[in-house]
Amino acid sequence: MTVKIDFPYVDFPPVFIPEEQLIDIIQPKVNFNPRITDSELIRMGLEQPIGSSSLRNLVQKDQKILILVDDYTRITPTRIILPLLMKELNAGGVSPKDIKLLIASGTHRAMSVKEKELKYGKDIVDNYKIIDHKWCDSNNLIQLSTALSGIDVWINKEVLTVDFIVGIGQIVPHRVAGFSGGAKIVQPGICGPITTGQTHWESALYDSIEIMGKADNPIRRSIDEIGKCVGLKFIINIIHDGSGRIFKCVCGDPIKAYNVGCKMALDIYGISLSEPADIVIVDSFPADVELWQAVKGIFSADLALKKGGVIVLISPCLEGVSVEHPEITNIGYKSFVEVKEMVKRGEIKDLTLAAHLAHVGRIIPDKGIGILVSSGIDINITKRLGFHYSKTPQEGFELALKLKGKDAKVVVIKNGGEVMPIISPNK
Repeated sequence: MTVKIDFPYVDFPPVFIPEEQLIDIIQPKVNFNPRITDSELIRMGLEQPIGSSSLRNLVQKDQKILILVDDYTRITPTRIILPLLMKELNAGGVSPKDIKLLIASGTHRAMSVKEKELKYGKDIVDNYKIIDHKWCDSNNLIQLSTALSGIDVWINKEVLTVDFIVGIGQIVPHRVAGFSGGAKIVQPGICGPITTGQTHWESALYDSIEIMGKADNPIRRSIDEIGKCVGLKFIINIIHDGSGRIFKCVCGDPIKAYNVGCKMALDIYGISLSEPADIVIVDSFPADVELWQAVKGIFSADLALKKGGVIVLISPCLEGVSVEHPEITNIGYKSFVEVKEMVKRGEIKDLTLAAHLAHVGRIIPDKGIGILVSSGIDINITKRLGFHYSKTPQEGFELALKLKGKDAKVVVIKNGGEVMPIISPNK
């Protein structure tokens, strides 16, 4: 008897796995109250801030407000949040003319007008100043200081033109920072390549298990320090459940509210697994625009994979490997030691790129083999990257069986861009 596994992408047919080989299918928990709307949950979060006074009591008349918003790569329901946030600021005496938005895009490409309207709402786009963060433009940046952790803080100049900064984002387990959310909207959100490269490279020096899903870790402490240095005062962070609905909205102090949100996120995304597998089949949803984001599925799969195992990554990657980091295609994913040596020799100067390569290299090729199933990346580029190529999930699974044996044990991870497997032998 076989088990049919569907994927959240129209272009990808299902895969069929023999029941006796399947250890488990894991995905985020579903835990929302259908009687409470997303807007009500956000409003509740704003009315019950954590470690902070209400936003309307923190802001003052005539203050200049900067709202940091995440971009097209995140599913934060910003278009729902922003009208409620504007009402809260208005209740505190802030005029709309004194509010502007900065897209905390990190090292991602700029958004189109249509993407902004979809993400933030047409009314917001038409009535508020929205600024694109240009991470590689030195004219866009200013150095504030060197953090206590030794990180050089290069930040978007807009932070110097305002009195109060609010950050909007979501919280999920994250390979670089432990969890997304909190001050991550500042670093890497609105930082320059030097700052982002330093924090990301520091993370690459640790194994995934030492960082991912841990609210307190060395990289997060650096990120929090940068957020404080820049002047982030208040956050609005969303935790979704497995249905895509809002589970909780935490608001308030950028560290205290974030820490509470991380515990909630772990309840949703931290999924117990009885044992690691020879083969992990994972989709990267919702991180699937390009491979730069889709490797989050690999980071998730890593935690469920035996040494020497095979990961089958399914992701459309319709924008290819990386719009902003095209060098990946030429370099390919190499072992962690090789990447470190390339950095040492000066062959890779962009530490953000190096960190990305190293994070993946610790898994593919260092730990196991990668098979990529993607409609946006062709066979030649796939092989150049260091992956095996398959047209369909079923073909990818059958190739994995050839590599690991016909009786290989399998784990399937859905929503691999979010899920954090936790090996629990007594499950």
